Amino acid sequence: MKPSQATQRIAKRVVITGIGLVTPLGDDPEELFAALCDGRSGVATIENFDTELLPYRQGGEIRDFKPADYLGSKNLRPLDRTGRLAAAAAHNALLDAGWSEEARADHTIGLVLGTLFGSVHTISQFDCRALTAGPMYAKPLDFANSVINAAAGQTAIWHRLPGVNTTIAGGPAAGLQALGYAADLISSGRAKILLAGGADEMCYESYVGYHRGGLVCGGTGNAGSASRQPPHPIPFDGRRNGFAPAEGAAFLVLEEEEAARQRGARILATVRGHATTFDTSLATDTAATSASLSRAVGQALARAQCTVDEISAVSASANGAVRGDAVEATALADALANRTDAVPITAIKSMLGEPMGAGGALQVATLVTSLAHRTLPGIAGFSQPEKAVTLGGLSAETRKLPQSRAPIGLATALGLQGPSAALLIEGGADDGTSHHV
Repeated sequence: MKPSQATQRIAKRVVITGIGLVTPLGDDPEELFAALCDGRSGVATIENFDTELLPYRQGGEIRDFKPADYLGSKNLRPLDRTGRLAAAAAHNALLDAGWSEEARADHTIGLVLGTLFGSVHTISQFDCRALTAGPMYAKPLDFANSVINAAAGQTAIWHRLPGVNTTIAGGPAAGLQALGYAADLISSGRAKILLAGGADEMCYESYVGYHRGGLVCGGTGNAGSASRQPPHPIPFDGRRNGFAPAEGAAFLVLEEEEAARQRGARILATVRGHATTFDTSLATDTAATSASLSRAVGQALARAQCTVDEISAVSASANGAVRGDAVEATALADALANRTDAVPITAIKSMLGEPMGAGGALQVATLVTSLAHRTLPGIAGFSQPEKAVTLGGLSAETRKLPQSRAPIGLATALGLQGPSAALLIEGGADDGTSHHV
């Protein structure tokens, strides 16, 4: 094969044609965007599980979640909470992109899902019953959902998606990694239509794990530290002391541009470039972790053939973690060092909490809407920048973005133990063509 032929094979442009969400602040992209711009928080007192023994009882919980509203009255027993969140978000994404069940009958649509562990609650319940009552009494349905790719598989079965089915486990970085992987599959010609994003539930078991790891805001993992302030996550702020665990699901419909336009799809944004890197110190070396994320941003810019001056807005994965936010701030300051002004930066986890695998996809979903409205939500509660952080562009205020015809947004993600990711999208250039098939 000649080099020119190889180049042509990977030159397919990837566009975003639909968004599907289930979050603590609602399931409609426009309503979520409005809530974020207003500074409304989805972090509140947890009701879905017993918090009596927990010193901190706040989280980004999806209350009154009724999966039947999205999935109908069919038997939902095979799906646990993570699977139901994912299937509901997939339903919304397919509907938003115009892919009705009839329309997609003759197309091979696949799915790429990012997650932390899948359902930690299902895994622990299966293991607990198997150990206490014996393996013969463990629930078969629990076993099926105890594997990490259960939510992706169940969602594909539910919506009859026969294409690629992949699960990426990268914690807070998984959502961006899933989007990047899906974009590569389409740009290389190995797929034409993919749902890509992430999903994670919030349960007692994972909550206790975050608390014991000293990651939850309002305390450092010690029972006597619950009175520490502030009780809500404030990313990049000098007062921050941890994140608020959360849950959610988000999928974006990615398509090969030419095929999307041929079917009359609405083009929400274009994926310009992405990169994933890994810190071999497993996030134990602060400088190495920061350099890894900065390298991911640089590689994404290079793939997009884009300069830092072309970036209109940044959606950071900062969640209020003391160490993680400082690392991300240093990485962004380094990656944007040649910028002549301060690019506006937001951190939506100040209002949504940390939904792990869903985080990166939610960042991109809200970034798409921000670019369309030329408006970027602020960082809720931010008022006291950390002295050691030289990163500009941080504000609690909602800001207007430049009125360029095709604004470019950067989303970054920092994992818990080494993975980093960056993804660039270009939005706002579509003429509003109807997306219905």
